[in-house]
Amino acid sequence: MGFRTLAVLAIVAGMLPAQQAPRDLKYEGGAPAIKPSTVAIPRSYAVVIGIATYKNLQAKDQLQFSERDAESIYSILISPEGGNFHAENVHKLVGAHATLANLRHELEEWLPSVAHDDDRVLVYFAGHGFVSGGRAYLAPYDFDPRNIAATGYPMETLGQVIGSRVRAKWKVLLTDACHSGVITPEGDRVAVSRALLDLSSSMFSLTASRDRERSFESADWGGGHGIFTYYVVKGLEGAADESHDGIVTADELADYVYRNVREATNAQQNPTSDRGSFDPNMLLAYLPSGVNPGVPPPPKDGTLIFETNMDGVEVSVDGKPVGVVNKGTPLRIPGLPPGVHTVMGVHMGYEPDGPREETVYPGQEVTVTLKILIARRRPRAAVEQFDKGLDLYNKGTPDNYKKATEAFQAALQADPNYSQAALYLGRVYRDLFQDQEAEKWLRRAIEIDPDYLEARATLGGMLLDKGALDESIRQLNAVVQRDPKYALAWYLLAEALRMKELYPDSIAAARKAIALTPNNGEAYFWLAESLRLSGKYQNACDAYQQYLKLSDFDSKLAGKMNYYVLGYLAGFGRKKRAAQRDVWKDLRSLAYFGICDSQRLMNQFDTAIAYCQKALTYDPSDPYTHFALALSYTSKAQASGVVEPLVPARKHFSDTIALNPDLAESERAKKYIAKIDALLGDSRLIQ
Repeated sequence: MGFRTLAVLAIVAGMLPAQQAPRDLKYEGGAPAIKPSTVAIPRSYAVVIGIATYKNLQAKDQLQFSERDAESIYSILISPEGGNFHAENVHKLVGAHATLANLRHELEEWLPSVAHDDDRVLVYFAGHGFVSGGRAYLAPYDFDPRNIAATGYPMETLGQVIGSRVRAKWKVLLTDACHSGVITPEGDRVAVSRALLDLSSSMFSLTASRDRERSFESADWGGGHGIFTYYVVKGLEGAADESHDGIVTADELADYVYRNVREATNAQQNPTSDRGSFDPNMLLAYLPSGVNPGVPPPPKDGTLIFETNMDGVEVSVDGKPVGVVNKGTPLRIPGLPPGVHTVMGVHMGYEPDGPREETVYPGQEVTVTLKILIARRRPRAAVEQFDKGLDLYNKGTPDNYKKATEAFQAALQADPNYSQAALYLGRVYRDLFQDQEAEKWLRRAIEIDPDYLEARATLGGMLLDKGALDESIRQLNAVVQRDPKYALAWYLLAEALRMKELYPDSIAAARKAIALTPNNGEAYFWLAESLRLSGKYQNACDAYQQYLKLSDFDSKLAGKMNYYVLGYLAGFGRKKRAAQRDVWKDLRSLAYFGICDSQRLMNQFDTAIAYCQKALTYDPSDPYTHFALALSYTSKAQASGVVEPLVPARKHFSDTIALNPDLAESERAKKYIAKIDALLGDSRLIQ
């Protein structure tokens, strides 16, 4: 059962979506920063053989799943997320096609005629193995037990052909040839296993079992497989890539298959590869989406520059004194880690300016203006309790948060109009995930002081996080109307407006945020989203790339940054806080996903595939990315007339369904899988 070519690939055209892809992604344009993989994969040739039903054997001597095993090996070999063999370079002999004459032709004539010194060659056999007259044989479809010497294929010949007649840098032999002890007695099965192992002197040879062992097959493994082949396929799909470099080597596959087959059979079956002089780093599969994204560099420190309207203002950052600033002489505080910092300016006899939160961005200088205006009138007890609560809040642990609530409440009891205490009480409850109490006290802060812009911005961010978009927009609009230079409010407003599909307004808000804080990477992200969704594809691509550039640092070393309770992913079905999930990784995954789907719609399928694979390195469990990647592979198959991409397309459609069967994309994926199976053959053969 072979793959059909371009004429049949017209069937695929009906699979491709007429509308935009998931998450409303519809994008055309932009110069990609990622190119398809440059990993060197040698030219590769393979012969895949599988026989379950033999022409001349009785019913009790037939096998069940050898042909399905061969089909699965064929699929993973030709997959661009697997062996990376070209389909025309993999010759498949399954069932009645696996005659002795055909085996001889493929192994002794075709394979030596096409392979060269720098190539990779693989031979896979699943079926019966036996011994007669001291010689070990593989059993072709037309093997006759009454005439063994004339109808069996000698393993000695296989070794001679692969060892001396086939020229290749890497030679691979995968055999599952000892399925049954019915044909040969126990002693002969030992000779079969030994003969297979003896072939490995010049190649990587992985056999299904040791001496005196049988190879098991069962319907419990992927709907019906030999256990050995099931784990070979899983290993080549990426499960064996223990180094997470996207490459499955010979050593990695051998270790993975041995470990899992042994465990699955309670040590009754032990695959072997312990004889051979092969390159342990021999590349057997390449899977770019399995590459670990690596450890990003630490973020560059930022700087706060304080200016004031009065001499002798004491400045504190995160509750610690950092110096005194005078009118006309700014105070520069470098070396601050990126993130949100609590700042305050104090002058004896006056109400302080702050505490308030200022965000430091990597490598950026931010000017903070402190205004000391009002003579102090608060009760001393209220101020003392507030200072105590602020110190506890800045320590940032749940236990300290709970103690901070008591201190802020005590401050409000001493002074019911203490708007700052109400704001920070709301923030503490917010960080304890008690949204109802948080909203109550944030609104109280605004009720006390309607011009308290920091309280409104905090409330707007929290409302955005919980999906109350209209009220969030109302609060954030009030902030920017009163202070057009309030960068945080513009950034949050850009996100809220994008969620409401008010793309032109979102673009304008994001551009205001960027003008005020040029290193705010997330503002570029939401700008890119709204540009893309409003059809400005080239500009969207530029904004995505700028976001990726600005966010290329280790978020765990960046303090709270903007990932802490500032709305992040409302509307994407991922309402998670930084304490529960690395939102930085989510956003990078989404940015790469957006460029992937955009490139697909530009018909740049290889580039689209590379971007989606990059997205999966940050979030391998995102069903939307798997769906977009599957569509990219399917589009490539249709456009190029080659069938290899349909194998990973089917896999990623299946992953979409497995990750979230309730998505609309999963329903579409089921239809696509049915069409791929109709094109490629029985779906049971593609596991």
